[in-house]
Amino acid sequence: MSDYVHLCLSDLLDQDLTSQEYFNSLPSRVRQTLLAEDEVRTFAELQERAAYLKKAGGQPPV
Repeated sequence: MSDYVHLCLSDLLDQDLTSQEYFNSLPSRVRQTLLAEDEVRTFAELQERAAYLKKAGGQPPV
């Protein structure tokens, strides 16, 4: 895990094993939403956004 800012979520998951393991532990709907948004660039952002989406049932607000 590092504080390095990646280009996109896919880059983060490819480069950081901790992020990849955390991402894979998330519910499917949350993972799908995160991939569709593709705005997460750090592990901290991933954790924050995933927590928000889990509370929202995996879907971003309309």
